[in-house]
Amino acid sequence: MVRTTADGDVRVLTFDRPERRNALDREALEDLETAVADATEPVVYLRGAGAAFCAGADLDVVRGLDGDDAADFAALGQRVTTAIERYDGAVVAGVDGAARGGGVELALACDLRVATPEATFAETGVKLGLFGAWGGTARLPRVVGEGEALDLALSGRTIDAETALRMGLVSRVVEDPRSVANELAAVDTRALRTLKDRIRDDADRRTKEERERSAFARLVDRAEW
Repeated sequence: MVRTTADGDVRVLTFDRPERRNALDREALEDLETAVADATEPVVYLRGAGAAFCAGADLDVVRGLDGDDAADFAALGQRVTTAIERYDGAVVAGVDGAARGGGVELALACDLRVATPEATFAETGVKLGLFGAWGGTARLPRVVGEGEALDLALSGRTIDAETALRMGLVSRVVEDPRSVANELAAVDTRALRTLKDRIRDDADRRTKEERERSAFARLVDRAEW
């Protein structure tokens, strides 16, 4: 369900279940976890096959879960999004078409979310008496702020690409999101992991500045001018 292709310095991971709008079951999540773990390229690019990015968790699977199984399924999704977030390089979500629920959560775990003009986003779980449990309740307010996060999560409303851009949910709206992945692969990729660590460091300011100096010194020491 997750197709993997290598293209130079970009590893492309495709949710390949278009007849179900790329909804993910346990097998697909495990495939994605393995694909991320096996990737060695400086840039990973996530995309969906067909007319959607990802519809999130397969509801046919969710309906068949009891409490313990549901917790295990959520834990698997959290493990996958953490692996994406901690990837040793840059991860770009190319959202073309619908991103719903867990699909939004997977995109939130990426370093950049790049949308086409046709992209739409919604946290629809609340309409089913549920919510996204793949780390979205932590990442969404971090990305868009608490007010926007509550609006999206509590209403379940659908927003278009331009609205997502204005609130900071996506970084850019372009015709070809893959071009952004190629752009990142063209820079000095040795700095990508360091930049991720520094920007996401939640230590106090003095500690962050000390770590920043040390990281900069290491990069300079290893630079090939």
